[in-house]
Amino acid sequence: MSPRPLLLPAPRRVTPAAGFNSLPTDPQSVVGPAADLLFPGPEAYRLEVPPSGPPRTVARTGAGAGHARRTLAQLRRQYGERVPCMTIEDAPAFSTRGVMLDVSRDRVPTMEHLLSMVETLASLKFNHLQLYTEHTFAYAGHEDVWRGWSPITPDEVRTLDAHCRRQGIELAANQNCFGHLASWLRHPRYAPLAETHGRWTFENAGRRFPRSGPFSLCPEDPRSLALIEDLLGQLLPCFSSPLVNINCDETFDVGAGRSEPAVRERGRAAVYFEFVNKVSGIARRHGKRPMLWADVALSQPESLRRFPEGAVALAWGYEPDTPFVDWCGCLRSHGIEAWVCPGTSSWRSITGRTYERTANLDRAAIAGPHASGFLVTEWGDTGHHQQWPVTMHALAHAADRAWRGHASGEYNSAAATLHALHEPDPRLGAWLDRLGDADKTLRMVSGPPGRDGKPAALRNSSALFTDLHTPLDGEWGPEGEHLWKNSRIEIEHLAATRPPVRDTTLAAEIDHTLGVALLAARRAELRRGGRGNPRDLAGDARRVRDEHRRLWLLRSRAGGLDHSCSHYDRVIADLEARP
Repeated sequence: MSPRPLLLPAPRRVTPAAGFNSLPTDPQSVVGPAADLLFPGPEAYRLEVPPSGPPRTVARTGAGAGHARRTLAQLRRQYGERVPCMTIEDAPAFSTRGVMLDVSRDRVPTMEHLLSMVETLASLKFNHLQLYTEHTFAYAGHEDVWRGWSPITPDEVRTLDAHCRRQGIELAANQNCFGHLASWLRHPRYAPLAETHGRWTFENAGRRFPRSGPFSLCPEDPRSLALIEDLLGQLLPCFSSPLVNINCDETFDVGAGRSEPAVRERGRAAVYFEFVNKVSGIARRHGKRPMLWADVALSQPESLRRFPEGAVALAWGYEPDTPFVDWCGCLRSHGIEAWVCPGTSSWRSITGRTYERTANLDRAAIAGPHASGFLVTEWGDTGHHQQWPVTMHALAHAADRAWRGHASGEYNSAAATLHALHEPDPRLGAWLDRLGDADKTLRMVSGPPGRDGKPAALRNSSALFTDLHTPLDGEWGPEGEHLWKNSRIEIEHLAATRPPVRDTTLAAEIDHTLGVALLAARRAELRRGGRGNPRDLAGDARRVRDEHRRLWLLRSRAGGLDHSCSHYDRVIADLEARP
């Protein structure tokens, strides 16, 4: 008996039949709006693998027929040219299934990697892509901002856009137009546009974080809008998609500086949305529909009446308790189209955070009846240190949840191994999941104390990552040396039992991930009074940094590499300063 199909995303219905088919020819396709299909929707399809003759696909649209061909390609990858007979009937839960990749936190992918990534994403039935941009697009006349960062050029965007269209993926423009613009505002030419160069407070998850320096544009300065007019005027013509993500998230400093009088007079929400609506107007004049992160609006639901007309609200959250259903219901009640935006849980993690990723993706998936899109985010905070196999493994999981929505059935990580990482050993996916929870016990007790005084779970980071980038003499929570020892032993066990990996680059990236995780665990034990020699660990850290540098250049451009390595340089210097 043949093994059951390993398909990603897992289809809604697979009906096995007797026999095998050698698939001598391409499938015969029947495409038409009246196609007789089990499931509704324009992307529904049926794939029939009969005992003899060519396979047959039935679909209402070309998109559905394309999904059938991709499913057939996965069957061939698993079985070779002798595929078991079966009928597959399927359709997606979300009409838009997208990926947002951060290209502004140091790591800008090479064109070769971007083109290859698009093909992999298309094979997993994603149909939307955004590259999050702050300062890494080569805007004419703004060379002082992007010089040295290896930016993506207009010609590269047009090439990527055409490639995406051939693969059935919509490449949407993305440029933050309000907050997260420190990389611009630090330059003397743009410094006068900043809301503040003084001190302000960043609030997140009930915690307050003191900050200083520029972050957001001043919404009351007409020159801020003139800058955005210039940027979008250059960026948007490069994209064929009718959508643009203007972002406008986390504008924490608005009201803490030059706009303080306006906020005091009209209210923070009014000042925020007056500027956002003006930016949206620029997008519309270029024939684009704006979309923006909904965090500011959802934090003040009474302000939703000010939301830009016709814009898409991107409801983002990255933890297991993210209330996607409630958020989407609130947005829909105000006539606003919503997309759910979970995360890969890869950034600030080293190994990924399997538990948090799984719960977060599941919470987003069940919002299918309330949202039209599913956009998984892959950020690069604090040096974009996560390696590609950790990212791609998480994106594969997201592809499954975006397609199936709340459908029953567990996610099969072996399918991700085969179709996302293109590795034949099915154990690799489960191994990566286990690696992503090597510090789970620590994560559950490493957060700030809750109202009851008990330690809460760490958010937006793994314990491994957080502790590695905390000074040796810095404070630590209630987690003791014994918990760190347990995590270190788990990582060592995983290193000794790693499944074979055929692709040499992928193998090196996974082994590097293990090396960083072990460095973090051993250093954490030392910080808590355990055995270890700081100078020996400094040598390990230098090797980690050097391998990070080598691997970076295999998939990413050189521009942000030194800045990414600076985080490791601080770890090395701290260890070398110890007796």
